[in-house]
Formats: sequence, structure tokens, C-alpha cells
Amino acid sequence: MTKNKETGWNFDNSYARLPQSFFASTNPTPVRAPKLIILNDQLATSLGLNVEELKSEEGAALFAGNEIPEGAFPLAQAYAGHQFGHFTMLGDGRAVLLGEQVSPQGERVDIQLKGSGRTPYSRGGDGRAALGPMLREYIISEAMHALGIPTTRSLAVVTTGEPVYRETELPGAILTRVAASHLRVGTFQYAANWSTVDDLRILADYALKRHFPDVEANENRYLSLLQEVIKRQAELIAKWQLVGFIHGVMNTDNMTISGETIDYGPCAFMDVYDPATVFSSIDIQGRYAYRNQPLIGGWNLARFAEALLPLLHEDQEQAIKLAEDKLSDFTKLYHHNWLAGMRAKLGIFNEETEDEALIENLLQMMQEHQADYTNTFRALTLDQREDTNLFRTPEFTQWHKQWQERLGRQQESKAAANELMRRSNPAIIPRNHRVEEALKAAVEQGDYSVMERLVAVLSNPYAHSADEADYCTLPASSAEPYRTFCGT
Repeated sequence: MTKNKETGWNFDNSYARLPQSFFASTNPTPVRAPKLIILNDQLATSLGLNVEELKSEEGAALFAGNEIPEGAFPLAQAYAGHQFGHFTMLGDGRAVLLGEQVSPQGERVDIQLKGSGRTPYSRGGDGRAALGPMLREYIISEAMHALGIPTTRSLAVVTTGEPVYRETELPGAILTRVAASHLRVGTFQYAANWSTVDDLRILADYALKRHFPDVEANENRYLSLLQEVIKRQAELIAKWQLVGFIHGVMNTDNMTISGETIDYGPCAFMDVYDPATVFSSIDIQGRYAYRNQPLIGGWNLARFAEALLPLLHEDQEQAIKLAEDKLSDFTKLYHHNWLAGMRAKLGIFNEETEDEALIENLLQMMQEHQADYTNTFRALTLDQREDTNLFRTPEFTQWHKQWQERLGRQQESKAAANELMRRSNPAIIPRNHRVEEALKAAVEQGDYSVMERLVAVLSNPYAHSADEADYCTLPASSAEPYRTFCGT
């Protein structure tokens, strides 16, 4: 047990006070030789932690699970999930929730070790994780945070000094993940299928208190819970679409109640704009393609509503009607958020009925001419037409004229419109080839400097500075499509 006076840990474990059916008490499995690879200094400081103490050997032992902070209550959470449409019992098979850190500002967050060994929910897995996927989650989750997209965050990565075996032998690692909570749609599915209605109600009350305290007093607070989760997911998925982010595995156990992005396995950012883009090697049918993400979001929320039915109304038919009425809002809310975001990407402050056609025409041209999604909006922001097929066409020239006329019909100045575009269009994203370059250097050569430079650049994606130009370049053309894999 590690004393907390020097490190700054301040645990209060409310999840551990839920009925025992929702978790299994379990400790991380100690590792041979933990070594701290990267620590998120800024995040650690914001959580009230002592950065220098965490960089010590004691800090590495803690992030590896060899030492447990005082006040922590290690446990593995139970949940279920629809995985590629198929429902199954799941749970934290390779993660342990140490507890909930309460920051000096009163913010409560989960501290979870990912890759920390087997748990009662591991089934046939070894409970471990490889270095590459853990570094990948660190890079992408921190990039998402800098982009202003709600996300779990990464506090640290340690190597374990032990190999893991997948297709080949790989260095083992553990990621420390920080989340508003790890409550998932799948947590409620688990409660609805394997717990009592009373336990389901306790879980729902807990979610309301933790994430939506302002709606607790509403007459039908469980309907309000459904409504608030729908709102947050509509906002989140719109933000994904606006930056070309493809999650890759939108199973119901990967949709949080808090509205944060969680689990960065086969995720990636789109280069060439194509709504059918899929990166995940296992998504053969394109279920989680870029264009399908809003549809899957709605489908997942329907599964959440099904789990809540016993709480919505004592009459099942009335409960279904209440749920359907709320679910019908999702598409409208998503579309509103997406359209507002696209207007901002084009410097448009007010609303005109023709705006959507203007946006769709641009996207259609981008798809037809295989234009890069991020760089197209970057070029429009900087007013620099690049030497690409799209910008050379007469159709784009005509579109550009219509766009300028549209900007001229609003009260805001051209400078104000440009500033809005700069705030709405990232100059850089975690380009897939840059991420792979950083992971290769780290895993194969033990060189973490490439990743450290990449993380530093990604921390300021809206700077539009000349220093970042190298990170805007596209990868060399390849006959093979880019593929990502689940981080096992």
C-alpha cells in the first residue's frame, strides 16, 4: 500500500458502493520490471498529483499495479455488450479500476489500469496488453482532447519487462486511463439482463447523481437520463464526423453514459474524404464505417432505452412509447450539431436554408476528386488553393464563388469568419502514417522521441503555424489500404 501524502492521491470510491453484482474485487497482477515510458504532466497536475513523485520508481510501480495507492479499491467492472450486433456477457477482462480520484477542484474521475492482468471476466484472455496499442491510445486520446472532443484521457504508460504473445512476441505495457466514469450502455444492458430491477434502479440513480445531477428532481428522472445520454452522444458523434474520426468498433460496451469517447483500438482519422471509409481489419461488412457512425449511435441508444424500460413506466407499452419519443430526437439533434459544425468550418455564423446544399456540394466534389478531408478545410481557412484535382476544377471555382457570396450575406466581417474557421478546422490530426512511424520507433527501437514530438504537435491542432507544416503532409501512395487492429 502506497502512502498518498507525497503523490497526491485522493480516492473516494463511489462505484464500489454499488451492489456487488456490478463488479468483482480484484488486484492487478504484479509485473517483473515496470518502467515509466511517458507521463502526462499537465493532466497529472490538474488531478492534484505530484509529477516528480510519479516519475520515481514508486510511481512506475503504482502505474504497473505492483503498488496500490492508499484509499484505492481495485475492482473489475461487469458489463455486457452488442459486439458487431451480437449480444454477449463481458466485463473488464484486462483492466482494473483503482478508484476515483477527487481533484482539488472537486472533479471526480476514474483511474483505471489497462493491461494489468487477468480478472474474473477475462475468459480466455491473458489480461495483458502490448506496448504499441497502449501508446496508440495515449497518442489518439490526447489528440482528441486537444481537438475539443470529449474523451477518456491517458495519464501514463509503463512497460512491464514481460512479453505478451499475439501473432508474435511483443513487449508488454500498461496504460493508466482517466475517465469521467466507465459507465457504459453495456453496463445497463448487464443490469437489465443479469441483475434485479432494484439494482438497475440503483445504477440509474448513480449515473444521474454522477453525471446529470441537475435532472435528478425531474418527475420521470429515468426518462431524463435517457434524454441526456441521447444529447451527449448526438454532440459527440457530430464532433467525430466534423474532424473525420472513425472509431472503428462502436459496440454498445464502447459507448459511455458520460458522452466521452472510449477505447482506441482500431480507430483512425480519414485522409481522403470517402464516407465508406473503414479502417478496422475485422469490420468486413463496414458496419462501423464513417458514414454509418450516426446510424450506429442511434442503434446503440435504442439498446440503452431497452435496458431502461422497466424504469420508464410500469406499463411496458407506455414505457416503449416514452422511449421511442426520446429516441426520435437523436437524428434531429445529431443533424443540428453536425450542420452547425459544418457552418463553422466554412465561417458561416447565421443560418440559411441553402447552407446544407452548399456543404453537401463541397463534400461531393471532395469525394469525387479524392480530396484530403482535413487539408481541404485547412486550405479554405488559409485561403490557399493547393495544387490538387479538386481546386483545379471549374465546379470548385463556381462553388467558391457561391461560398464567398454566402459569406457576404452575413453581418460578421471576413476577418471574423476566418477566425471562426481557424477555431473550427484543425490544421493537423494524428495522421495514420505519423502514428505508425511513432509506434514503430518506440516498439522496435526503444526510441520514444518520435512519439513525444508528435504528441507535442498534436496538443495544439488549431495553431495553423508554419512549424507544423510537415505534419500536414499526406502519406506516400500505396496499393494496400490502411488497416488497424483491435488493441489486444
